[in-house]
Order: sequence, then structure tokens, then C-alpha cells
Amino acid sequence: MDSNLLIIYLSVLLAILGSSAWFIVRQILKTRKREMSLERLENKLTQEQGKAQEYYELGSIYLDKNLYSQAILLFQKALKAPDLEGEENIAIIYNALGFAHFGQEQYDIAIRQYKEALKLQPQYVTSLNNLGHSYERKKLTAQALEMYETALIYEPDNDTAKRRVESLRKRLVISN
Repeated sequence: MDSNLLIIYLSVLLAILGSSAWFIVRQILKTRKREMSLERLENKLTQEQGKAQEYYELGSIYLDKNLYSQAILLFQKALKAPDLEGEENIAIIYNALGFAHFGQEQYDIAIRQYKEALKLQPQYVTSLNNLGHSYERKKLTAQALEMYETALIYEPDNDTAKRRVESLRKRLVISN
């Protein structure tokens, strides 16, 4: 009986250690891949003119590292790149610019960037959520609620918008 219990405990311990090792190795590989992309793009873009996609990719890596001012410069270069085509691609870059400004607590500039993205792609739910979040930070509850409700029109299953609408409606009821 005791040996069976010991085997069960050891099996559970091995399962926990194995799954932990798997998550750690996966994270290491993910980080390594990102760092290799970072190095490759930095080397390329310091030596020659890049493409919009490359500026955007490097800017996104900088966002992940919370290097907002460097990301902003790269997103601005992406917008000026001669190969940038398509309103959807431009909207994505404006959204990323807004996110970078939001990260620096420059909410007015972030709002401007999100609105630019929405001019190009009115159904861009990520920008609608981000704009709503910016309005929340500026204590503009009614505008934030409107953005989240608009996001739900385009994507009814959007969890972020659902949660925020519920929370903001409660807040508006309490304050009235």
C-alpha cells in the first residue's frame, strides 16, 4: 500500500516538473526567437532603408520591451515607407503608435492615433477597445462606454468590450 502511494506521489511530481520544464523551454525558445529578430532587424535598419513591415516588426518588439519612444520612431518611419500600401496596414500602424503613446501616458496623442486608425478602418475592434481604454484613463466614461459598445456591434463576443461595458454601466448608474 505504501509503495503504491509513493509511486503516485512520484508520478504527480514528475508530471508537474515535466510540464514546468515544457513551459520554461517554450518561453526560452520564444524569447530567443524574438531576440534574434531584434538583432537582425536592428542590424539591417541601421545599414539600409527598410520596408514598412520591418519597421513595424522592430517597433512591435520594442513595444514588448516597453521601449515606447524607440517604437514610436519606428512606427513613424513605417508610415513614411514608400512600400506601405493598404488602409488596413496603415490602420494597424496607427493603432500601434497609439499603443506606444498610451504606454508613455500620452493619452491625448494616443486618442488621436486610434482615431486615425478608425478613419481608415471603422470596424477595427482593437482600436475601438484601445480608444475606449484611453478615454477611461482620461475619466471620459461616456465616450469610453460608446467605444466599447461600438466594438460589440462589430464583434459581439469581444470579452474585453463586454467586461468594460458592464463595469462602465455600473459606474455611470452609481454616479447618477
